[in-house]
Amino acid sequence: MATILVVDDEEPILELLRFNLEKEGYLVSVAKDGQEALDIVETEHPDLVVLDLMLPGMDGLEVCRRIRLIPKYQHLPIIMLTAKGEVIDKVLGLELGADDYMTKPFSPRELLARIKARLRRINLPDEVDSQIVRGELRIDVKGFRVYVRGIETELTPKEFELLRVLVAHPGRVYSRDDLLERIWGYEYDGDTRTVDVHVRHLRLKIEKDPSNPDYIETLRGIGYRFKG
Repeated sequence: MATILVVDDEEPILELLRFNLEKEGYLVSVAKDGQEALDIVETEHPDLVVLDLMLPGMDGLEVCRRIRLIPKYQHLPIIMLTAKGEVIDKVLGLELGADDYMTKPFSPRELLARIKARLRRINLPDEVDSQIVRGELRIDVKGFRVYVRGIETELTPKEFELLRVLVAHPGRVYSRDDLLERIWGYEYDGDTRTVDVHVRHLRLKIEKDPSNPDYIETLRGIGYRFKG
């Protein structure tokens, strides 16, 4: 039975999510501020965090960043909630390591679907070998580590998943919608720009020359592929 931590300073939101999650059989913990959320993560080890962006004191972005600094929680699924809808907020949240993003007001049913999709991905079997070597790039799939020219390079959870999907089938072309479906587990509001953001940051970390990449190739108007 999965444990979900819900972090929000609005009591009605906490109660709404607690009711719906418990009805689905989840164990639920709640926190009303960032420090309380961090304490619960360390003591209760939740399987997923639903995290509001606008919190008193420490905001959700900082909470997300601090969670990702703890090695054992680098891949803890985090779904961010916010009343804001600007693209810059979404991009920043995703770059700091959030796995998903929903704007208030939201449908509890849709949030539940996203939670289930995120938890399913934790238990998916490996699609590729545990160790992958492509030129000067080495990927330790089970260890969630990437080495470039022998030096470990830190990737965000989404960057790692993106690289893993692409490298699993060298030469295969993935559209942005394909990547959203495979990595985010659903159609991400039709906003494919988040894929471009993650590809750009991934290239900066693994390519010698991001403007002339050796690994991740752009097919203009189509998508991306990992060079075989």
